[in-house]
Amino acid sequence: MIEKRFGSVLRAVAIAIFLWIGIVGGAIALFAPPAVADASSTAFSAYVDEAGHITRPTGFREDWSHLGTWSVPDGETLMFHEVYAEAETVNAYRETGEFPDGAALVKEIRQTESADMTTGNPSWAVEPAIWFVMIKDKMGRFADNPNWGEGWGWALYKADNPSLNVSTSFEADCLSCHLPAKETDYIYSYAYPTLREAQ
Repeated sequence: MIEKRFGSVLRAVAIAIFLWIGIVGGAIALFAPPAVADASSTAFSAYVDEAGHITRPTGFREDWSHLGTWSVPDGETLMFHEVYAEAETVNAYRETGEFPDGAALVKEIRQTESADMTTGNPSWAVEPAIWFVMIKDKMGRFADNPNWGEGWGWALYKADNPSLNVSTSFEADCLSCHLPAKETDYIYSYAYPTLREAQ
């Protein structure tokens, strides 16, 4: 009888301890302050890993905002340069005149075809040939990575392997084309009507 009562007491004590642990643990989880991300972490962009490697975004033609188009002669061929950004980037730029930390820009360069038509000799875009990707980095997260500098991450992809960034360094492969736009954060923002106020 005593052993029976002792066993019942032990079970009751065990249940009480289990309930107490659950209550205390729940309270801690409920009232603990939220975790603060390390400011130097790469959570600022879904297209950048911990080492600063940039992934080419996909789906931008369907889901992002079209900023503007460049028509660029390449020898006897005309190339179309289409530039895209996410809607939140456009909204932030309209409010502040600056690209926000983590902003992603994609320039897709497409080959063209042309033909004599009743309207003249128009050209239209066909297959993509190259993609340039830029990721805004206001904190200098990847100082040792040669594809990061001047406040941006830089990447270059070609159609034969769209997942491989072939840029060896932003200074060698990217910067020279952007130097004339240094005063506007290396972006020719005047050519992108979408960045201005909505009409």
